[in-house]
Amino acid sequence: MRYLILSDMHGNWDAFAAVLRKVKRKRFDAILVLGDLVGYGAGPNQVVEAVRDLEGTVYVVRGNHDKVVAELEDGSNFNQPALAAARWTTDRLTPTNLRYVKDMQLGPVAVTDELHICHGSPLDEDTYVFSIYDAYEIFTNYPQAQVIFFGHTHIPSRFVLHSKDTIEVAVVQGESETLELEEGKRYLLNPGSIGQPRDRDPRAAYLIYDSDSQVVRWQRLEYDIPKAQERIERAGLPKVLADRLALGI
Repeated sequence: MRYLILSDMHGNWDAFAAVLRKVKRKRFDAILVLGDLVGYGAGPNQVVEAVRDLEGTVYVVRGNHDKVVAELEDGSNFNQPALAAARWTTDRLTPTNLRYVKDMQLGPVAVTDELHICHGSPLDEDTYVFSIYDAYEIFTNYPQAQVIFFGHTHIPSRFVLHSKDTIEVAVVQGESETLELEEGKRYLLNPGSIGQPRDRDPRAAYLIYDSDSQVVRWQRLEYDIPKAQERIERAGLPKVLADRLALGI
């Protein structure tokens, strides 16, 4: 099985469109979407419609920005620019797209017995997984899957459980990186963000996973950042949301 893993588009249509163009001629058995389709960016309808139009087998879990935009939560824990963008997005999504966002599934979702997906953590969709301790809690309290793909942090990363007490953690850098999965180990893998990277690399990030060869490949892709920034500024959204795209923060 060949999987395309997409996460944290955050209404950045220019970044998402670039990724979709790049993978258009590739064959995937399933597409896994790890949440936060909306929030921050000025192209939420285009992003949601593109996800709705994905062909074939598609698994989608909701993110924390999706919940606030859908008014399933009030966003009281958001900073001011994030909350302003969420409110703007709620007002501008079409009724059909808003309903889609509201109906997105709570993670974790089992794609297969050994492969699960979530937004933040399989223990709590809003948890940020940054540290070895975060990974240890998941590996200890969520034994159901060998491979878990998660988003939320916007940082391409991997956590590998080598043994009961040994966890490797690494931030993935560069244009592409490959990891060969090994029997007997467990994996927490983050593709990074398409729409708002936060690892000081502004390029869109996504993942490809081949479960037959057991190879995971992180990919980075340049897109038209000035155009995405112009959309944000023209929409009247907080300028910081445009500025940070060029810095990858």
